[in-house]
Amino acid sequence: MSEALLQVDRLSVDFATEAGTVRAVDDVSFSIRPGRTLGIVGESGCGKSVTSLALMGLLPRPAGRIATGSVRLGGVELTSLDERALRRLRGAELSMIFQEPMTALNPVYTIGAQIGAVLRRHERLSRRAARTRAIEMLERVGIPLPTRRIDEYPHELSGGMRQRAMIAMALSCRPKLLIADEPTTALDVTTQAQVLDQIAELQQELGTAVILVTHDLGVVAETCDDALVMYCGQVVEQAPTRVLFETPRHRYTEGLIAAIPKVRPQRLARLPVIPGTVPELAELPRGCRFAARCGFADETCISRQPALETLGRSRVACFHPAGEQAPSA
Repeated sequence: MSEALLQVDRLSVDFATEAGTVRAVDDVSFSIRPGRTLGIVGESGCGKSVTSLALMGLLPRPAGRIATGSVRLGGVELTSLDERALRRLRGAELSMIFQEPMTALNPVYTIGAQIGAVLRRHERLSRRAARTRAIEMLERVGIPLPTRRIDEYPHELSGGMRQRAMIAMALSCRPKLLIADEPTTALDVTTQAQVLDQIAELQQELGTAVILVTHDLGVVAETCDDALVMYCGQVVEQAPTRVLFETPRHRYTEGLIAAIPKVRPQRLARLPVIPGTVPELAELPRGCRFAARCGFADETCISRQPALETLGRSRVACFHPAGEQAPSA
């Protein structure tokens, strides 16, 4: 087995708010090897996007900051780098596809100018060579008529083509790590499948590791090798994707999988739901953060936070995991 390309150890991210300092990401650890795809899933506000921004060194300043932890990419500690050093890495060693390309792309520059700027900065190409490479990348991500589209502005492209242009830009310098933050959220189902297939094809060709941030468990099931489930800023379960879906251990994961729409014999059968709501980060409970929504919670869950412990091929933070007896505290 190859060594981990990215190693995240006990990462915590704080934000200064009117209600005081809140911890949006709390003690998160994971790793990913070259060529693998890791899915990070959870409800809105669980900390998955903040985690990805922290890895890129793009937390909003001065409100957000990495409070504790280590992020090592290829043996380089990213948390200790200054902004100039991070800019040299972004685009070359690690890249990101943002959730909404219309706001991520610069509206006053053509698609070709934006991809070309990345290539000239990191690979020192001439304008002509950068333009040629940009056309090649647009063609590889499935944009029709790339020699014409390269001179168009973001607003002239459809949502699917803007997302493909973002993929072309992110992968133009063959980065070792690609972070895709909800890359298919605003797209129709057909375009979603096409975009995900394109990412997978380029990943296989380039050997890039991919972190896929999403709330869609169906996407994780189809595209990811491993999965990490977050809730209220914490990792509650980690497992190979097949293991996660076949034998979910955390009661939250179990609820998420049960709520996936399925074809049911009864046409009017209601989807299962997880009761309650996610607690506010400024008012987190003392014990397990999922306890108030869990039908298996007891006094231990309410008073103590469970640690992430190995259970079979999974790691789960739960006193009463699904499938078997919880590890003794």
